[in-house]
Amino acid sequence: MTTPLLCLDLGQVDYQPAWDRMRDFTQTRDKSASDQVWLLEHPPVFTQGQAGKPEHVIDTGDIPVVQADRGGQVTYHGPGQLIAYVLIDLKRKGIGVRDLVSALENAVVEVLQHYKIDAYPKPDAPGVYVNEMKISSLGLRVRRGCSFHGLALNVDMDLTPFLRINPCGYRGLQMIDIRRLNADVTIEQVKQQLAAALAHQLDYSSVLFQKG
Repeated sequence: MTTPLLCLDLGQVDYQPAWDRMRDFTQTRDKSASDQVWLLEHPPVFTQGQAGKPEHVIDTGDIPVVQADRGGQVTYHGPGQLIAYVLIDLKRKGIGVRDLVSALENAVVEVLQHYKIDAYPKPDAPGVYVNEMKISSLGLRVRRGCSFHGLALNVDMDLTPFLRINPCGYRGLQMIDIRRLNADVTIEQVKQQLAAALAHQLDYSSVLFQKG
């Protein structure tokens, strides 16, 4: 472990500007650019992955749907859900996409241990689960050997919009958040814990936490 991980706290950001910003960063970064994690929340939005099937979008109502360039199917983002966009030079770090997915899942499991929540990944369905309910979703894209997009961790949010879709393409999949399992949680705490867990799982020496 030799380098720190730069974590930017962006607050609440609309989906499209955040997406544009991380695509631009990935497209223009050079070999000297530091790896970064962006921590943020989105206003209510459904996002559909590249392989997304329209039959999994049931009734979105007044919540917009954005066709994204990440992997995976449809999911929901909203206030109280912590997003971590993971901007890593995979080639420089010497890891593959499967390694990154495992590190992200293990980081979420590590965070949930703080709240005495027994969580686990599933080999056939990326993400993190608690008693077969999904608490964290993953969707990634790699361009020029670098990752973008990342994970969403349900902290303290309105889960009812998930009923308007088949989350991640699974009909009847139940979603859960940390608050429903342990009331002693704030999203600010989870930001710090997730940043530390990502640095640990991705083998960085420390975290540099900055407002973005």
